[in-house]
Order: sequence, then C-alpha cells, then structure tokens
Amino acid sequence: MATSGCMHSTRELAGELRSEAGDFYQEVLELLQREELPFLVGGAFALTSYTGVCRYTKDLDLFVRQSDVRQMLRVAQEAGYEVEMTSELWIAKILWQGESIDLIFNSGNGVCPVDDLWMERGVEHEVLGVKTKLLPVEEFLWTKAFIMERERFDGADVIHTLHARAKDMDWERMLELFGEHWRVLFSHLVLFGYVYPGERDSIPGEILLRLLTKWVDEEVADLEVGRLCRGPMLSRSQYRVDTEEWGYEDARVMPHGTMTEEQALRMSRTEEENRALDEENRIFDEENLVPGRESLNGETGPLDGRHLIH
Repeated sequence: MATSGCMHSTRELAGELRSEAGDFYQEVLELLQREELPFLVGGAFALTSYTGVCRYTKDLDLFVRQSDVRQMLRVAQEAGYEVEMTSELWIAKILWQGESIDLIFNSGNGVCPVDDLWMERGVEHEVLGVKTKLLPVEEFLWTKAFIMERERFDGADVIHTLHARAKDMDWERMLELFGEHWRVLFSHLVLFGYVYPGERDSIPGEILLRLLTKWVDEEVADLEVGRLCRGPMLSRSQYRVDTEEWGYEDARVMPHGTMTEEQALRMSRTEEENRALDEENRIFDEENLVPGRESLNGETGPLDGRHLIH
C-alpha cells in the first residue's frame, strides 16, 4: 500500500453534491464492494483528500482493471442503472438521472493502464461514508500530468499535488511510471519551481539532477527519431494539424504507442465527427452486407463507439 501522509476529509466536497448524486455514488461504491470488484477512487475526491483543494465534481472517477469492466457494467445494469461502454480504449460509464460514474481502465492516450499493482498500492480512506481506497498519489499525478487540452489543463492539480505531497512521495515509483515520458514529469517539476519559488526544495534535488542528466545525455546523443509528434499524447485534438497535414507520425500509434491508426483517429475527432462517420459506415455496411465488428460487450458496432449493454 502506498504512503498516505496527512489526508484531508472529503465531507465538504460531498456536501456540494446533489443529494441524489451522493446517494447514487454511495450505492454504487457499496454495490461494487459487495460483489468484490476492486476499484480506486480518483478525480475530485482524490484531489481533495491529497491536497485539501475542494472543487465541485460533475461525476465520480473510479479506476478499475479492464478485465473487471464488463462484470461491473453487468452488475450495475442488474441493479437498475444505465451503463455505457464509452470507449473500448479507456473508459466506461454507469449512469443514473443525469449523474455519471466513470470506470477508467486506462488513460485516453493509452499509456496508463490500470493493473494489479495499482490496487495493491491503494490508500485507505473514507469517501461518502464508505471505507474504500484512493488512487495512490503517484498514479494520481501520473494520470493528470498528460492532460493538456485546450478546454482542460490539469497542470494546477499536478502542482497542488506536488505542493502537498512531494516530500512524502515515492519518487522511484514516479520515475518508473513516467518511463520514456520522463520529459512530461520534468516539465511539471520545472513549473513547480516557478509557481512556488520559495519551496523548490520540496522536490528532491537528486530527482531533478537525474532528469536533467537524461536531458543532457539525449541532446548529446542526438538520437534519430524521425518525424514523430508526441503532442497527441497531451492533447487529442490540438495536434491534428501535425499528424493530418504536416506529415508527422502520431506517437499514440503502434509501434510508438498502443493504438491502431483508426483508434487514434477516433480519439482525435469530435463526437459529432465520429457519429457522422459511424452513420456513413453503417449505411455502407448495410448496402454492401458487411458484418459489424464486435465491441467489448459482444455487440456489433464501430471499433470505438458508444454502446449500451442490453
């Protein structure tokens, strides 16, 4: 289990929820526990617990293993909730009266798959009156570090987490998690020193030195990487011009990443674009008698569309 340090209560955050939302979240947490389906609470509840920053949330984020998602959706559906396989790559949802619980089993860029070690490292804490486990602070920061969309940038969450937890964090675990993406971590650590110039010593000097040495070594080595763009790892839409018009390879696509070209394209497009293309493909398939592809829930449909389990 990961080190928890001083934890903050989430009661104030819970008090900001509609009573119906709080009841829904609590019921699902207890349902999954009864069914012995493991999960870790992330999102706003983890942010409040680790930093004391209380921010209204429109949903509840649960980090789960991909192998458990189908069973979680079936259990929730049997309990009367609507369920949705939103993306076969990283997220599903449990829905009720306009409220949502996100079942997250990877990051949108495909580099943060939830595994058994996450569950083992979970931090015990009470959320909505339920004794459960939080996403470990290192994994929490890792998943947020890549979110740099035009409409959403989680840099402040990363900085506040470092401000509250840097002295207690498992830095070897941090380096292990970021791996080849160490520059993303390095960029946030540099920014931390800018935001809090009087607290730069919160970040271990040895870690900064190791990352700086990696940077120097790569510059000296002058590695050949071709026309590769890692921008889509940070923002699904803002680097479309690079990969669609300027001839750069998308770092999310194999062999650099974990996605096929079609999966990466679907992640980059807007929902409206994907719906329009799905409709075109449906008409084409019907006219040409092409069988649909099977989704995670066993239904036929587009590779990464939105499917309800019936």
